Amino acid sequence: MADLNPIAKRIHNVTPDPVRLALDDGTEAVFRVSSAEFFQREFRAEATREDDAGATYRFVSSEDGDAILVGRKGPADDGWSMTGEVVEAAAADAR
Repeated sequence: MADLNPIAKRIHNVTPDPVRLALDDGTEAVFRVSSAEFFQREFRAEATREDDAGATYRFVSSEDGDAILVGRKGPADDGWSMTGEVVEAAAADAR
């Protein structure tokens, strides 16, 4: 079995403490992950963002497992929208 995605492992290991994530579009924010789990190599998590009240974020492994993709659903949204890829993850207080 191939290795688990290192970013997914970091998110999983930091949870339930806040995690600081950097996305491929330059966004950096602190998330509170409410659930994070692996299904074999596949990763899934849900979170809220401290500076985006009412929105829910979903993190999932890409099909090949090489990336962690981010979806967002705001309070007025009908569905999920893809917001990018996580490129870095660390404990929020690890600066």
